[in-house]
Amino acid sequence: MTSTEPTVLRGQLLLPGGLTPGALHVHDGRITAVVPDPTAPTDRLILPGFVDTHVHGGGGGDTMDGREGLIRLARLHARHGTTTLLPTTITNPWERILDALRAVADLRRQGVPGGADLPGAHLEGPFISPQRLGAQPPFTLDPTSDRLDEVLKLDVVRAVTLAPELPGATAAALRFARAGIRVGVGHTRADADTVSGLLAAVHASGGQAAATHLFNAMGGVEGRAPGPAGALMSDPLTTLEIILDGVHVHDTAFRLACAAAPDRVMLITDAMRAAGLGDGQSELGGQPVTVRGPLATLPDGTLAGSVLTMDAALRRAVAAGIPLPQASRMASLTPARSVGLHDRGELRVGLRADLVALNAALEVQDAWVSGHHVTQVEDVSRPSGSPDPV
Repeated sequence: MTSTEPTVLRGQLLLPGGLTPGALHVHDGRITAVVPDPTAPTDRLILPGFVDTHVHGGGGGDTMDGREGLIRLARLHARHGTTTLLPTTITNPWERILDALRAVADLRRQGVPGGADLPGAHLEGPFISPQRLGAQPPFTLDPTSDRLDEVLKLDVVRAVTLAPELPGATAAALRFARAGIRVGVGHTRADADTVSGLLAAVHASGGQAAATHLFNAMGGVEGRAPGPAGALMSDPLTTLEIILDGVHVHDTAFRLACAAAPDRVMLITDAMRAAGLGDGQSELGGQPVTVRGPLATLPDGTLAGSVLTMDAALRRAVAAGIPLPQASRMASLTPARSVGLHDRGELRVGLRADLVALNAALEVQDAWVSGHHVTQVEDVSRPSGSPDPV
């Protein structure tokens, strides 16, 4: 279907009250009516399209590749139900990061046929702790005023990750927040009080705050040392990114976050270029990575992002005991609102027709971005020049 043709999609619609048999009327990329339909198919679930605010790559493409990489990752993740994503940078030499952001800005204007919407970028690195790199390359920088000027001038960043202990971090957080950019705390060795102080400053400025992949690259929670994770979970206004792939976060830790913040948890993939390609050799930020099943590691065994897709994250959340309506909010509405996107994330008249259709096993059957059907695109294959699978 095209965005100019009136279309009716029938199935079990995930509405605020739960799954309801009905029909969605779509025209010019928007939902124009939500109509009860007791004869709608019972084995076809229609949910809001997934929104991934933290994704580096997929289908052989990476944000740092520029245009070609962005197209590859946008198409791969669209086939898995992600209708909106923020291409995410990695710590690299400063000019390479700026070049990647410029490429996102260019493609945002043009769009990706057959791919997810790219409303902006997530700047993860270089404003992180050199002692909490995780899989990030060692090119960290302090968030100086001049560097912020360069980033803000591009007008493409919607989310940023900061380590609160860096010189100038609070001032940078305030500048980002006032520019409408979600401020994420991550890759940090700060204590709970330092994190809470930065969060309070962001909230006081009217900004949005988040945990960058909660529990990862920030230490754990102890009674006398709650650390960043404790401060982030206990803050009532901060949303919490979770990589729910069975590798990065234990299901019990996920349930802990859901109990502490039932309306603030959001699923992300943190996917790298190897997502969708199966086992083999890949890379992240110029570093060699080995992928075996759900595990992607650097040569020293460090976790190197993930090969997760949002549909798999949704299925795992449900398997962990989260009701489907709540899991759907974690995958759509909560992340959309966290980065100021109020035109998507729900099945509601007037919103974008960003939709995903699932079968009873929660496997993706179809997806639409602003009314455009995007799943029936050419299969993503390993691009020429990529290492062969092992």
